[in-house]
Amino acid sequence: MTAARAPAVVAGFHPVREALRHRPHLVERVLVASQRGGARLVEVEGLCRRHGVACERVPASTLAALGVAVHNGFAAELREEHAAAAGGADADLVVLLEDVQDPRNLGAILRVCEGAGVGRVLVRDRGSAPVSAAVARTAAGATEWVPVERVVNSGQEIARLKERGFWVYGAAQEGVPPWTVDLSGKVALCLGGEEKGLRQHTRELCDGLLGLPMRGRVGSLNVATAAAALLYEAVRQRTAAGPAR
Repeated sequence: MTAARAPAVVAGFHPVREALRHRPHLVERVLVASQRGGARLVEVEGLCRRHGVACERVPASTLAALGVAVHNGFAAELREEHAAAAGGADADLVVLLEDVQDPRNLGAILRVCEGAGVGRVLVRDRGSAPVSAAVARTAAGATEWVPVERVVNSGQEIARLKERGFWVYGAAQEGVPPWTVDLSGKVALCLGGEEKGLRQHTRELCDGLLGLPMRGRVGSLNVATAAAALLYEAVRQRTAAGPAR
């Protein structure tokens, strides 16, 4: 007898809401931590009623048992068809963003993340642009497919990622070229805002810093352009034997 396949899971308020908004036919059920309340709960319950999706209140330990590091009290189980629809999403490739304030930059980064198959994008809530209609337009549909989660503390998220075996790298002008580092395993890439880049404390928590050699007269690249260059070096390594040495 073949064992039943576990359902795919998305976690966090924003990914669950987007699943209910854009592909409710793939949502088996929604799980909400029993202590959750407020406007977000009202919105999720309303979407569940509208689309006939079961919404269950469960202990937070039930959500933790699903194997997701961060859920903020919301998770959804998806039918198997979601795996095909999600394409090449790579759960071992994560992006953390902080202080990206321009909606167009955020949208462009999300579009790059979807194209590169990033499994999850964490956005530091304070100081970052919201995932608005302007972001969605620039992302050209990527917001429907890339799980985006607002988080409170970059340091806590980095600690959780490291506990799960991730190597965490920050993007910084003084960093080493990405092709000199092994990006083929569990990797989280941290990118900072347009003005000052990554916060100093975040840099210190990273396992290393990655930078792009600037051979022209311009001193740095736009954050979305840098994200594309760094992520596609990771894609190259993940689809090849390993990093070029």
